[in-house]
Amino acid sequence: MNQEADIHTNLLALTENGMAAFVAPLGWPAYRASQILRWLYQKRVRTFADMTNLSQRERSHLTACCTIERTSDVQIFSSQDGTKKFVLTLADGHQVECVLIPDEDRLTLCLSTQVGCTLDCGFCLTGTLGLQRNLRAHEIIDQVLLAQDHVGKGERLTNLVFMGMGEPLANLDAVADAVARLTNQTWGLGFSPRRITISTAGLASRIKDVAPLKVNLAISLNATTDELRRQIMPAANRLHSLQALLAACRAYPLAERDRLTFEYVLLADVNDHADDATRLIKLLRGLRCKVNLIAFNPFPGSPYRRPSDGAIETFQDTLRKGHVDVYLRRSRGRDVLGACGQLGRIEGAKASVALTQIETRC
Repeated sequence: MNQEADIHTNLLALTENGMAAFVAPLGWPAYRASQILRWLYQKRVRTFADMTNLSQRERSHLTACCTIERTSDVQIFSSQDGTKKFVLTLADGHQVECVLIPDEDRLTLCLSTQVGCTLDCGFCLTGTLGLQRNLRAHEIIDQVLLAQDHVGKGERLTNLVFMGMGEPLANLDAVADAVARLTNQTWGLGFSPRRITISTAGLASRIKDVAPLKVNLAISLNATTDELRRQIMPAANRLHSLQALLAACRAYPLAERDRLTFEYVLLADVNDHADDATRLIKLLRGLRCKVNLIAFNPFPGSPYRRPSDGAIETFQDTLRKGHVDVYLRRSRGRDVLGACGQLGRIEGAKASVALTQIETRC
C-alpha cells in the first residue's frame, strides 16, 4: 500500500460511532454522519462527488483526505445455471471469492470471511490454501455491495450466507461488525437477521457468541465419530471433539420458532454408509434442527468422490425414517468452481476443463 493511501481515511471502514467521531471535529452537523453512511451503503457510491446533499466544500474536503475502499478489480465467472462467482482482488493484492446464487424466489449471496482458511477440511478447496489473513468488516460488506451492483433489474438479494472462504467464527469480531451494518435499518442495508446464516465448521467455544447477532446458525458436521472427523476435518476436531461441539449446540439459546441447521457433506464410501446415517440420527436426537445434505463437489487434486444418486437417496431416506427433518441441497455453480467447497485460487479459464475431467454429472 502506498504512502498516500496510508494518510487517507477509508470511510467504508468506519463504524457508525467512528463516522460520528470523524465528523464532529470538522464542525459539521451530527446528521452528516448518517448522510455519508447512507451514500456508502444504500446508494453504493464510489466517489464523493456523488454525495449531492453535502456542500461542495464538504465534498472537496472528503476528496482530499478520504477514500471509499471499494474493490474495482473483479473477475466474474457465470455458470450455466445462472450462478455468478466473483473473484475480488483486495487492496493488498490478496483475492477472495463470493457467489451469487439464484434459486426460484431467492437470490442468495455466499460470503467469505477470510483469505484462505484457518482450518484444513479435506473436502474443501479453500482449506488447501491455508490462512492468509482475516477479512475486515468493510471487505465483507464490499462483497454485498458488489453483488448488488450486478443484480438484474427488478431483482434483489434476499439471503446472505457466511459459507464462503474461511471460518466465520475465527473472525467473529469482523463478522459481527459486518452483520450490524448489514442489518441497520437507518443507513445500512436493512437485511433481516432471519435472512442471514453464519456457518461454522465446529468452533464450539465461540458458538454461544453468535446468539446476540440474532442470525441463523449452521454447523458443518460431516462425520458421526471423532475418528472419522479427525480424518476429514483434522484441525476442527483437534480444537473441539464431536461431544464438545454437540454440547455447545444443545446449550445454544434458540428462539421459540428457530432451529439449528446441520450441514453434512456426503463423501462416497467415506461417510455415506447406513451406519453413518444411524449414528447421525442418535447424535441429533432431542435437538431442534434440520439437516442439509450436500453431495461432495469435486475439485482438482481432491481424493474424494461424489456419491451415487442412489447412495444419496438411501442416506436421506434413512434420516427421514429416523424422524430427522432432512433436505438435499442442490449444488449450484459447479462448472465455474463456485459450489460449496470449491472456492479457491484456481484459474477461472481452467476451472470448467479441470472439473469436466473429474466429473460432469450434476
